[in-house]
Amino acid sequence: MAKHRASRRSLRSLGRRTQLIGLTAALAAAAGTTAVGLTSSATGSSTTATELSAAQANALSAARVDRRDLASRDTSRVDLGLAATKKLQAEQAAQARAAKLAANATLTQRRALALAAAKQAAAKKAAAQARALAAAKAAAIAKAKAAPKVVLPTTGYHLTARFGQAGGRWARNHTGLDFAAPIGTPVRSVMAGEVIQADYEGAYGRQVKVRHADGTVTSYSHMSEFDVSVGDTVAAGDQVGAIGVTGNTTGPHLHFEVLPDGDTPVDPEPWLREHGVNP
Repeated sequence: MAKHRASRRSLRSLGRRTQLIGLTAALAAAAGTTAVGLTSSATGSSTTATELSAAQANALSAARVDRRDLASRDTSRVDLGLAATKKLQAEQAAQARAAKLAANATLTQRRALALAAAKQAAAKKAAAQARALAAAKAAAIAKAKAAPKVVLPTTGYHLTARFGQAGGRWARNHTGLDFAAPIGTPVRSVMAGEVIQADYEGAYGRQVKVRHADGTVTSYSHMSEFDVSVGDTVAAGDQVGAIGVTGNTTGPHLHFEVLPDGDTPVDPEPWLREHGVNP
């Protein structure tokens, strides 16, 4: 009986070892091995599996495929992640460049508008100034025409004889106003007009006469020289000659006459004052 029980225990132990060998082979197949060896300490013999069953081969192939698919999916995820990151970075860089270009375009447009507005304002200002200048010039011309400019006939003088005086120096009462000054002192036309005479006129010496716009004639006598000729147009203040001692005179002076009708002299002093100058 004892021997029979020991035999049954040995069979059960062998069955357990057989199951362990099958499990180890399956694990080895999953791990990629082709053979597994176990040594039984009870029997002292070794059992080596040199071949895989069909189930184990299928399990091994499936495990390898799963590992390969897993590695491929992981690589694909990494590649897709890198591609998405690069695409996002490129889009952000493009957006930044577009924003910068838009800002530069806006700044350029603003500068162009500001420059155009400044030019327009400058043009308006210049036009307004030109209009104002033209208006002022026209007003000055109109004023000059309305009130002819009158100047004194000479400078640096003193009056030595007045209109209507009588005396042995004249054949009749004095017909003008005498301005005594050094020889060569310029004699000027008192108003604008036309020279109608420039000649030696007996007792008056060298004499120039000027007819003005209102028909008045002014006469300048005893001059040392002529600076105009008949037909010349003169402005108020233009030189017509120089003070001298020609004709009937006792010293260098200008004999000045005013003839409103061109023939009959009047007192030059009030006439000059009426025209804004005081001899």
